[in-house]
Amino acid sequence: MGTGDTPGEGELPETALGGPISYAIVRLGRIHRLRAAQLLREAGLHTSQELLMMRLWDSGPQRQVDLAAWFDTDSASMSRTVQRLERAGYVRRVPDPDDRRATLVEPTPASLALRREVQRIWTELERLTVGELTAEQQRAVLGLLRQMESSLLEPSAAE
Repeated sequence: MGTGDTPGEGELPETALGGPISYAIVRLGRIHRLRAAQLLREAGLHTSQELLMMRLWDSGPQRQVDLAAWFDTDSASMSRTVQRLERAGYVRRVPDPDDRRATLVEPTPASLALRREVQRIWTELERLTVGELTAEQQRAVLGLLRQMESSLLEPSAAE
């Protein structure tokens, strides 16, 4: 990020005065995503492709339509992501044996080396993110983030 890209630390636009925590979350999310993108580029991945791979590594083959629903994206976007990972040799699409109209996406054996790289990247991203926070501070932050996530997921938050 260059000078002038974003307001400086602690600066809050007047229109965001009613939501300083929300504004801080947006800023943090943007910076975190940029740093993640930098690290993932080293592995030849774009942001969010690693999340798709994590899902496949942890849950096994998935129907492409279910992946789109899981990631709350449209089927065209999911199809493009899967195609890119397929071209890189990390996933393959196979017919679903239970429903020949559906396609399963599964990780390839070649993706195992990528898995180790993604684990390394996420460890590095975590180190950069928490900086000098103590283990106790990290637990507290994680608890607060989970609490905020839960608040946003409550039905009353959607009204």
